[in-house]
This record gives sequence, C-alpha cells and structure tokens, in this order.
Amino acid sequence: MKSCKLKIKEAVIVEGRDDTAAVKRGVDCHTIETHGFGISKSTFEAIEKAYNTIGIIILTDPDFAGEKIRKRLFEKFPKAKNAYVSRLDAVSGKNVGIENAQPQDIVSALKKARASLCDCSCEIDSLTEPYTSQELTEHSLIGDEKSKERRQKLGRILGIGYANGAGFVHKLNGFKIDRREFSEALKKIDAM
Repeated sequence: MKSCKLKIKEAVIVEGRDDTAAVKRGVDCHTIETHGFGISKSTFEAIEKAYNTIGIIILTDPDFAGEKIRKRLFEKFPKAKNAYVSRLDAVSGKNVGIENAQPQDIVSALKKARASLCDCSCEIDSLTEPYTSQELTEHSLIGDEKSKERRQKLGRILGIGYANGAGFVHKLNGFKIDRREFSEALKKIDAM
C-alpha cells in the first residue's frame, strides 16, 4: 500500500526555507517564510491573505528569536493557531530550529495545534479545479518575456506575493484563490 502525507488546509508560517523543507517532509501544505524577525511588507500581506482565507498556523523555532517572531505574528493575527516543537526535538549540535525536527514531531505539533488535516484520499477543496502551469502559460504568466512582471503585479493585487511559475501555481492553489478573483486581477494587470 502506498503511503501518503497528511494534507493541511492552513498555511504554516515558518522562519526559513530549511524549515519549509522540514515541514514538507511530513505534510503537504502551503508555507510562508518570515525570513527572520524583519518581516517584509509583502510577507505580511501574504500572511494576512492566508489568515483571512485558509487560516494560518505559526510554527517558529523553539528559541528566543522564534518566540519573538511568534509573539509579533500572534499580536497581528490573534486567531492564528500555534504549533510547537520542543527544543529537545529541534536540536542538532548547537543549532536549534524546526529544520532539525523529525517529520513525525512536526506532524504531532501540527495535530496538537488542531490543524485541519485530511488523508491523501481526500481533497481539501474539491469544488474548485486547481490551477495548472498550462493555465498560467495561457495568461502569459509563464513562458513570456513579461511573465515575471505580470506575476509580480498579479501577486500584489491578490495579496499572495511573488513566486516563479511553479511557485505561483502552488500559491494560487494554496491560498484557494477563486476563479472570479483571479479573472478580475488579470483584467486589472492587462489594463495597466
């Protein structure tokens, strides 16, 4: 029997790309990286979009800096869920961080945070057809000399931030951007 990862509806907020990699070893979910305490305006906008649409789970490192980031995010997003991996489960040598945690410890922390989980046989949102790379190509968001600029504008309008082509498909699906909102945003960038 084929094993599968649990899927999480909410976006998981982590500090960096190594944390994203660790989370994705255990679960299928959308992640947003804060890149430390100096969270950019565009990152805050992406977190706010996720907070208002699919919900967020804060999973920062179990150290002083991680707790400061968690506190800052929780002040701005008070209904966010909080997931904790213990310091003992997130240590490698002198390095403390989510990137050192085992997949089962991350899954356990997310379950304890009451993440919206489902197994691989279900779809989180079966009512909406997922976005594809082909669809983005048809809208000149991939494979065109102005694709990067168009994705930047579209990401800003939709509040999901910038990503490369594959990442943008993932963001559209992860944030559950509905077709009408997508079409209206495309019309706006076409009119610019």
